[in-house]
Amino acid sequence: MQPSDEALDHALSAPERVPAHSTRLGGEELGGQVQSWKVERAYATDLPEAMRAFSGSASAQLEVQLGGADGVPAPRLYSAWANRATGDVVRPGQSVVHRAGAAGRTLPAFRGTVRSRGAASGSDTVTVQALDGAERLRGPASLPRPYHGYLYGRPVATATWCVDELLRQGGIHTCPPPRAPLVDKDDTADEKPFTVLYASLHGGFNSTYGQPEEVPSPSAYDWIQEGAPFELALMPKATGLTASWMPRSRFVMPGKVFLVECWVNTALTRGNLIEMSAVFDQSGTKTGYIKASFDIATGVVGITSGTTGVAAPTVTWGIDKLASLRGNWHLGFLVDTSSTGTVVAPTVQPRLTAPDGSLRVGGKYTFTQESAFQPTSELNRIDLTTDMAVECLQVTDRVWTDTASYPDQEWEPKGWWVKGAVLDLPELPLYDIPKVSGSQWDVITEIARASMSTAEFDEQGVFRWRGPSRFTTVPTVPDLTVTTNRDIASLTVTEEIDACRNHCEQPYQDWTGIKALRGEAVDDTVVREIKPNTAVVVQYAMAEDENDVGPLLVVDDSVSYDGHGVRFGTAKTGGTAVKGKVSVSCWREGPTYFVRFSNRGTTSVWTVTKDGKPSVRVLPLKRSADPRQRSYARWNTTSQEHYGKQQYTAPATDWVQTSTGAAALSNAMLTAGRYPVPLLGEVEILHDPRVQLGDVVRVRDFAGAELDTLAWVVGIRTTCAAGSAPQQTLTLRGTAYNGAPADDGLTPDGPVDPAHGTQRTYQRLTAQYATLDALTTAALSYRTLLTTTGATT
Repeated sequence: MQPSDEALDHALSAPERVPAHSTRLGGEELGGQVQSWKVERAYATDLPEAMRAFSGSASAQLEVQLGGADGVPAPRLYSAWANRATGDVVRPGQSVVHRAGAAGRTLPAFRGTVRSRGAASGSDTVTVQALDGAERLRGPASLPRPYHGYLYGRPVATATWCVDELLRQGGIHTCPPPRAPLVDKDDTADEKPFTVLYASLHGGFNSTYGQPEEVPSPSAYDWIQEGAPFELALMPKATGLTASWMPRSRFVMPGKVFLVECWVNTALTRGNLIEMSAVFDQSGTKTGYIKASFDIATGVVGITSGTTGVAAPTVTWGIDKLASLRGNWHLGFLVDTSSTGTVVAPTVQPRLTAPDGSLRVGGKYTFTQESAFQPTSELNRIDLTTDMAVECLQVTDRVWTDTASYPDQEWEPKGWWVKGAVLDLPELPLYDIPKVSGSQWDVITEIARASMSTAEFDEQGVFRWRGPSRFTTVPTVPDLTVTTNRDIASLTVTEEIDACRNHCEQPYQDWTGIKALRGEAVDDTVVREIKPNTAVVVQYAMAEDENDVGPLLVVDDSVSYDGHGVRFGTAKTGGTAVKGKVSVSCWREGPTYFVRFSNRGTTSVWTVTKDGKPSVRVLPLKRSADPRQRSYARWNTTSQEHYGKQQYTAPATDWVQTSTGAAALSNAMLTAGRYPVPLLGEVEILHDPRVQLGDVVRVRDFAGAELDTLAWVVGIRTTCAAGSAPQQTLTLRGTAYNGAPADDGLTPDGPVDPAHGTQRTYQRLTAQYATLDALTTAALSYRTLLTTTGATT
């Protein structure tokens, strides 16, 4: 139910109501010109219509008929050929906000954009049709498909993570968005901020930008909603949970200022530490790192710079409140690696925002110890080790010119994003992200149907995702009560055998034993020159069954390497291997893998092996086999005794990849369908603007069936003409059944007539009575003549 105030509640309970509405198009109030309006919203589902379960997406529609103003007819003002000064207020794509209520008090009823307008010539009416936020999700759907899920035999994401990612593509965010989401494609982009890693951790280690590198065991963590900094968070089950990601761009050292950050809840913790580390690939097999550690027990922040396996110095800051104030913290650190030489003395600075909004910035520090210096190298991966709930890990390159002048308003993302969605806890773990096609809304609808979930935009424009767990508990308290004495104008209750599904099966994919295999390597055929301060973009073909791969690893001559990588040389014939001069980034669009080489040095380099051959080798990965299709079934024998076996097999889908997920879905189906729950269709009630999809309504019928039951609202249609009261029609699904059948005092007839098979055939009659005289002598009645008596007749 939408929240209201005492004045509106009183107006809705008054014997007589004075309807009120407000309609804004393009930000202008046109409610006084509305001749009629209608709002419809309902779940679409592929489940049997009468089942108590419902799933799928709900896209609300608004239809408004506008009249003219100041003596000018509406078609002249608002038709497709009207003057732009007046017509743009109802153009397709224009914003629409509609509110409805009573006694001057209104609640949100619709928020969306104009889909069409139609002007009836010779009349004073223009009909405007609008759709809700689903219109924002009409872009092409695309999901990152890393290979790490089946490489490690561990889930890399969930269906909920995929929904969250599709929403983000449409500009709908559940946590701070990437600081710089644009693809790093052109030369001018090399001076702009660029997000190389963005992992929301909203139900998966898969990332919007970058790829997971090391995925922990699912037994080591949970996904939590309560207490998450924004929406969902990764929660360790023990101290020291570790995960790693590879960036989408291997930016170079020396380089620019980069930022590593995340949000945590220090009140939800298994220990005291969280660490974020940027790891760099140096020459040979050596790696360097710059790591920040936040200790909530002591309030100390430490940043370490060094080479793996070698003792390295750490600088520390004491941050007040970090130890004393528990709650949602924004943690991060800036690193300035600007240098003109081949060795960098990093300058570092921690930044923290406390739960009360206060900012804490440590003094900047430049390492002076030689063991902390970083040689020429490229970013290899980002490591996270956490004892506490964490969300929204980001790494942004070129975030600012220097650490000293980095402004506070750039650090804290307030005012440049609005939370536009609410999610349920993640369900349906995924080892491999299914291939998707169509729009983002199409794929969200597909996931909703496959997972028995619902997707909708509410009256305020907020997207809501609700999983199948809503069916596991039958509600006991209604949001609203309607009765035939006052609220209900018409009511029809039906009960159908089709609503009974007492044997439910859910197909799923079994990924046991599936590994990662090398795909067919793509070797470049050209030695490419990368001139100084320029970028070159090259595209390579990838097969459809090959998963996404990260940016090429920059190798040198100290190790032999035949994998996914590239060598840069100082001459076209081979020359000396070059490290730390060329940033390598990548992205995939359909069957094409794009690689961008950006030379930040002062001389040209070439993509060449030491013996003068093209050095670029793209090595994709694919699964070793297709998953096996299995099914999980649940049934109810008591229901089968009364109604017979009524089967429902859900469609096979790529979104169910574990037996646990299949068990949860089949259990939800059985809970919803083991008995035929009454269907309350077309319940016409007094208009109540507080009612929302998914609400629980108590229906009390004193006039007809003496009905008193709870039901879910799965459809709402509200219409209103100027000068009349709004009419509201609800489509309801019962939440419970009227007990198991008792059949007291009844002896049901069997399915086969008992007389079947007891009557003599003509052949049997002639065999027993060969002549008419024999039959006459027997003196049988007609009924005795037809009915067999005994085994010998």
